[in-house]
Amino acid sequence: MNSKVPRLAVFGSVNMDLVAYVGEMPGGGETVTGTDFRQVPGGKGANQAVAAARAGARVAFLGAVGEDTFGLELRANLEAEGIDVNGLRTVPGVSGIAHIVVEGDGGNRIIVVPGANGEVSGMLESDRASLEGVDAMLLQLELPMEAVVAGARMGREAGVPVYLTPAPARELPDELLAAVDVLVPNQHEAAAITGHDEPVDALAALLERVPEVLLTLGSAGSLYGRRGEEPVAVPARKVKAVDTTAAGDTFCGSFAVARAEGRCAREAMEFAAAAAAISVGRHGASSSMATRGEVEALLKG
Repeated sequence: MNSKVPRLAVFGSVNMDLVAYVGEMPGGGETVTGTDFRQVPGGKGANQAVAAARAGARVAFLGAVGEDTFGLELRANLEAEGIDVNGLRTVPGVSGIAHIVVEGDGGNRIIVVPGANGEVSGMLESDRASLEGVDAMLLQLELPMEAVVAGARMGREAGVPVYLTPAPARELPDELLAAVDVLVPNQHEAAAITGHDEPVDALAALLERVPEVLLTLGSAGSLYGRRGEEPVAVPARKVKAVDTTAAGDTFCGSFAVARAEGRCAREAMEFAAAAAAISVGRHGASSSMATRGEVEALLKG
């Protein structure tokens, strides 16, 4: 494993999460009394950026916020994590919002209102500077598809390994997958893309379209595959989950950092599993994520 500090670029969404906690989800037309409410920075892009920064990487974030007070808060939060926000645009209108309801067992349901994220149509020429010398570029699907495709292309042109988290799940155009090096779906997203419910079958189908796949399976752990190699399975750590909102983003950001450091797939998955285990044991999205010191302490037992 090399000793240099990894550098990552994240092109994606940033939202303000409005989180309500309940014992059980309400049914249609039903009102229930919540147990707690929190306002925390989130968005899959920003979550992955924070996870990578706390895991020990230097991170540049590319995306957009609105002209509202949430936009100021979201920018300040990323800066407080030591993340480079020179590529974070401010556009007219409101910032992205996520309404999240979390059940007593940690499960959640989420409604995302894109706001400024929906105004991002592609990469700017000035964004190329943020990709110089980076070890990986992380993308998700909370920006318009044309923007995600443009980001993947620019990453490929820059010779940067491109990671894609295909969430929210939708059909993935061939032009996007042609520029992706590592696809990071969860089990439900993999099934939606391939039509296969069994993780091993879904993994095989995805590897026909991209070189590497990291399939996250929640409490069942994770499964990694690379063309021409045997799959690698790593179990999840046993932990009492209180909020699983950003578990997948924590896993992806931490895995990318570990791989950039030169760890093999299994070691990177174990590092990411430890980070995710800490995250689900706390409330919130980016606010729940572990520091590198916490992850290393857990790995040491």
